[in-house]
Amino acid sequence: MTPTSVQAMAPKLPSPKIFLEWPVIRQLRSGDVFGRGPAVTSKQTRAITPRTTTADRVVQSVCPYCAVGCGQRVFVKDEKVVAIEGDPDSPISRGRLCPKGSASEQLVNSPGRQLEVLYRAPRATEWQRLELDTAIDMVADRFLESRRHTWQDIDKKGNLLRRTMGIAALGGATLDNEENYLIKKLFTAAGAIQIENQARI
Repeated sequence: MTPTSVQAMAPKLPSPKIFLEWPVIRQLRSGDVFGRGPAVTSKQTRAITPRTTTADRVVQSVCPYCAVGCGQRVFVKDEKVVAIEGDPDSPISRGRLCPKGSASEQLVNSPGRQLEVLYRAPRATEWQRLELDTAIDMVADRFLESRRHTWQDIDKKGNLLRRTMGIAALGGATLDNEENYLIKKLFTAAGAIQIENQARI
């Protein structure tokens, strides 16, 4: 075997310039012992502009999924939600979000989001699309009609009742204390006595 062939078989070491660009070397040279600075980022990473830096404003909110109530920071640009992340100022979640909470931006911007109410009339076979305001008015009319038809002033013995058995309320775990308070006041004022919430289960 000739010296030339031995030299050709020897592994080629990286040039000093490439060696100095290794992330660990950049980290040690910059004094970034814990690897949290720009020394550990690549050129591609540095070229990326986070959506949060271009937002017009940041709005504090609460995750809508479960009863924990994790805090969220909602980034808005041109009146459109561009990103949602955990709120580090929240005493409940301290900046953390579960996978569902982290993906809650899709609740707003998903192309599959339903923006109209689907209504199927009694004995109908087809769905009808309604505006939200129209559907709310229909619910309110049915609420008042049920209350009127099932209202009880007194029982057979003459005891005062002032109630309706035709209306009930069932709250979900995502409702906060203030919302539950208002729901309780509304249905009690309407005479409903069947008021329940998932939080008690």
